[in-house]
Amino acid sequence: MRSKWIALLLLSTACAAAQDYKIAQPGYVFEFPRDYFNHQDYQTEWWYYTGNVKSEDDHRFGFELTFFRQGVSRADSRGNWYVHDLWMAHSALSDINGQHFHHEERLNRAGPGIAGVDAATGLVWNGNWQAHIVERNEDLLAVSDKFALALELAPLKQPVIQGQNGVSRKAQGAGHASHYFSLTRLITSGSIDLNGKTYKVEGTSWMDHEFFTGSMAADEAGWDWLSIQLEDGTELMLYRIRHTDGAIDPNSSGSYVDAKGKSQFLSARDFVMTPAAVAWISPATKAAYPVQWHVSIPRLKIDLDVTTPLAAQELTGGFGPSYWEGAIDANGALNHSPIHGVGYLEMTGYAETGKPVIPR
Repeated sequence: MRSKWIALLLLSTACAAAQDYKIAQPGYVFEFPRDYFNHQDYQTEWWYYTGNVKSEDDHRFGFELTFFRQGVSRADSRGNWYVHDLWMAHSALSDINGQHFHHEERLNRAGPGIAGVDAATGLVWNGNWQAHIVERNEDLLAVSDKFALALELAPLKQPVIQGQNGVSRKAQGAGHASHYFSLTRLITSGSIDLNGKTYKVEGTSWMDHEFFTGSMAADEAGWDWLSIQLEDGTELMLYRIRHTDGAIDPNSSGSYVDAKGKSQFLSARDFVMTPAAVAWISPATKAAYPVQWHVSIPRLKIDLDVTTPLAAQELTGGFGPSYWEGAIDANGALNHSPIHGVGYLEMTGYAETGKPVIPR
């Protein structure tokens, strides 16, 4: 669920009508490898990678590499430079030991191969940032002025289809939904370059892919989303969508994936995400982000306290609203036994009020 699109939405609203695109409707049947790649009939699409890795000397990092496509026009081609889609990408590195957060973003048109998706070669790219996707392996590459990532990701489980009947709902009404699947545990290895040093790292990653047209309702202000990989080989994804009056949308949902890869849908009635009173105040935007949470799922006998090892993980940039997304720890109990996990938390709509947002 992703919130970087205000500037893109304003441009696309001027250039293209949402009715030119399909909306996410129940009954969609996912097919792989087809659905790893582009769906140009939908206006918005993203490929979202997050992960927690460590070096041999226990230097911990969180990372994010994301690719976005926003439809602008479905007119016939008018040459390489005509803007059918805008392509945006974010790359972020959380240096946990060094207590520093690095992030960069870029915005491009497809042009003559500057950004895009090519199912034939398995590439999703924006400049020299790329994901190379094949059935049993994904390679990530991102080179920036501050840091570089070169990672290999191997999924341990089949894709998890989020939601019910092919759609992940964000609100009541036709079209307020996305087609959404996740790879919930990717064994990750490779290298991170930072401050002139190369770290050989290992850990786990998570990948989300969503495509839709205008999934949010007008009275929705933002959301809180988290993914957790527990040490017993299970995974958890939850999101709660906040209305402008502070109420939580009843279409908020999630999933629990067991160690063998079987997933269970979690409705808003099945879980509670409660923010603690502790907040991190952004020096850049003055937004107050609740960086501690309690998660309770009674029917699964899960109780977790979610914290972050680095409070300052806010992404601020020129192409969209600011938001918080970063590495987290989860500690608590599963079936009354102690459990630990790592993951990622995203919080949107805290820095910008009264502006439209789009879920990840």
